[in-house]
Amino acid sequence: MKQAFNLHLATETIAKDAQQLGVSIEDLENISIEVSAGIIQQPALQLVLTYQVTLPSQILANQLHWSTWQQTQVNFTDYLWEETCLECFIAGSEIDGSTIDYEDIVARHQTEPHKIPLQQATAYIEINASPDGRYALYQFQSYRNPAALPPVPLYETDETTRASIDWNNHKDVTALSVASHLSSTPTAVQTPTHYERSFSLPITQLPNQQYAIANMKIKQIHPCVILWFGETDLYFASGHASPPDFHNRDYWPNFEL
Repeated sequence: MKQAFNLHLATETIAKDAQQLGVSIEDLENISIEVSAGIIQQPALQLVLTYQVTLPSQILANQLHWSTWQQTQVNFTDYLWEETCLECFIAGSEIDGSTIDYEDIVARHQTEPHKIPLQQATAYIEINASPDGRYALYQFQSYRNPAALPPVPLYETDETTRASIDWNNHKDVTALSVASHLSSTPTAVQTPTHYERSFSLPITQLPNQQYAIANMKIKQIHPCVILWFGETDLYFASGHASPPDFHNRDYWPNFEL
């Protein structure tokens, strides 16, 4: 089972961005980013996210910040959105339908931020992943709330272990096979140039073909990507607010797996 997403560039500054990068507007519009979300059951039930990026010109490939995957880099790291970042937002509702008082949320964030449960219908999770292996998972009770920077980490059900992702087939290769699930480095001598990364996180199956993460029924899923070319950052999502705002749930697709 897979759900596919075609991500599109936010175009508010596309003319300026093209000029800065020395390419045409059409070149930027032809950047292709496809994301697939799938459910696998080996070894345990997981949501797998695979990001495929294709650049139409070597000029863009030469400027893209896309770091090589390294085992030594795999750790929880804040502020990954300040560089090339693979992101995904997941929203839903708490399984038992309970609620929590807002003042209690604020108080617990100040004293025990890792013990804030995902209970409100507006709650969501943010996943950040760098091509080099760094990652972060955050929890929000509602739109950008709590507003702390860095955001509040997502914790496992034991309330002491930070949630993490598992990188899938992270060996770097020189070419991208359509049928392959390998994560790859850019094909430097080819045009177009391809990049891929894939990671997964544990989920729980509920009745009626529903799934949950961190005790939250998954209702919406919003993969998105930030690509940095030199000093220029480009934002990609299946739909955009204006100005771009990945946190705006009005543009999040429904979860259909």
